[in-house]
Amino acid sequence: MTGIHLVEHAPAVRLPLPAAVGQALAASRIVEAAPDPALPGHWKLRAGSKVGAVTFRLAGIQDFTLRITPKVPVARLFFLMGYALSPSTAPTGHDVDTAEHTEVLPAFAHAYERQLSRALGQGLVQGYRTTEESALVVRGRVREGDQIRRRFGQPLPVEITYDAYTTDIPENRILRAATERLLRMPDVPHDVRRRLAHHRARFSDVAPLVRGQALPAWRPTRLNARCHRALRLAEALLRGASSEHGEGPLRVEGFLFDMNRLFEDFLCTALREALAAYGGRAELQAKGIHLDHRGTVRMRPDLVWYTDQGSARAVVDAKYKARKPEGFPEADLYQMLAYCTALGLPEGHLVYAKGTEPHTVHRVRNADVLLHQHALDLDQPPDALLRDIGDLAAQLATSALV
Repeated sequence: MTGIHLVEHAPAVRLPLPAAVGQALAASRIVEAAPDPALPGHWKLRAGSKVGAVTFRLAGIQDFTLRITPKVPVARLFFLMGYALSPSTAPTGHDVDTAEHTEVLPAFAHAYERQLSRALGQGLVQGYRTTEESALVVRGRVREGDQIRRRFGQPLPVEITYDAYTTDIPENRILRAATERLLRMPDVPHDVRRRLAHHRARFSDVAPLVRGQALPAWRPTRLNARCHRALRLAEALLRGASSEHGEGPLRVEGFLFDMNRLFEDFLCTALREALAAYGGRAELQAKGIHLDHRGTVRMRPDLVWYTDQGSARAVVDAKYKARKPEGFPEADLYQMLAYCTALGLPEGHLVYAKGTEPHTVHRVRNADVLLHQHALDLDQPPDALLRDIGDLAAQLATSALV
């Protein structure tokens, strides 16, 4: 299996590739891929905001793996993801266990296996699961309606429903599915793969998930507390963050993070937590906001902070990366101005990962609106990063009082 290695948002690279490989990369839309007009047989490749590893399988050519490395340290990436999924259980210090791995998928597989090992240290979590079945003896209660419709007055079998205390519960189904998914992926280290295979055997009495169906719902409780971190990682793997699809003769399987979405989820979650100390409520991906009176132009700011009475106090939009190397793009400012206009706010806040300046303010002509551009340094330790977000929350609270 051959491999291609790129770095997130790095300049384009030129590589000699078979036409079928270049076309497969272009069709996947995971990276920008185009033939190099200056060098026949070469392709120009550029990674965007997606990081991770995927394997391409195409009839007639050897399988190849595309690896995209993030610019932020891998351990920091997993902190961002963990905090966005569950602020109460995310590690806030330096205890993100990714071992020595610097690539996304090996690090994720290692981190997940460690959390899964801790979760299963006392055996599989058990719980009650409601079961409906036909039986020759009554257990639980009889489903009278189904008995009449299906049995037409016959006494046996009996349509019953009961609660069974079992390991076949949503938590274990999710963990089994994530474990099996990782075992099918490229770049999982041999020792991690061996331990995952051992864990998979422990789920033999747990029903597998049906591909394409929604993940079963589970609720954090004291009884399943030891599984929370493993379950959060499993859900990240199984929901949206992973890539597994086929399109004609091309099959793609692997695991990708979209850094744009990851930064947005982390920032808005952390800012919501920090704003809780100042009252009101923070709504993520705020709904019911329109630019025009007729309500035909819908708007979805990343975060709107409301008073307890329902009026807007502040609006925030997360932007992982400015599209122009020389500075922040004007389009972001236009978008934020529209948010401020629709919400009747005198100030709006754009937050970037790093940036050309730590804090820039633009006063809009003829509108008396201030547009703030903040930059967060994702390379700093988690505690310091959360302090910076706390400072931003304090600034929002101060501005709202003016």
